[in-house]
Amino acid sequence: MNVWRDSSLTNLKNLISQDYEAREIEGGNIVDFGYEESIDGWEQGFKFVKENNAHWNINVISIIPLRETETMAIISATMVAQGKSLETANMFFQTFKKNNINEWKLVRSYIEARIPNISTNNALSN
Repeated sequence: MNVWRDSSLTNLKNLISQDYEAREIEGGNIVDFGYEESIDGWEQGFKFVKENNAHWNINVISIIPLRETETMAIISATMVAQGKSLETANMFFQTFKKNNINEWKLVRSYIEARIPNISTNNALSN
């Protein structure tokens, strides 16, 4: 979470596995991407946050152990700019896996992008 709060591209690069695979759904469109595309996207996002004096409102919805060496985090994230929360949020289903030197790395993500913010609030209250 500190990676997002600090908008730290360096720390993000250390967190994501080189073998990272992701799928993002936005408005019914499906985009699959890997490590390099993810870093490019986060670089743009972090730049926007810094230039607009914004921050992330991050809610951890659930942490689910999948296997001994894998865990899934379900997270909602909304950007707050100029004191106002955006009307949309992103839902992240992120799978972390321990590598051969016992470090947790982000290996897979499924992302529902730009969904109405009310959906994430309802998910949190259930």
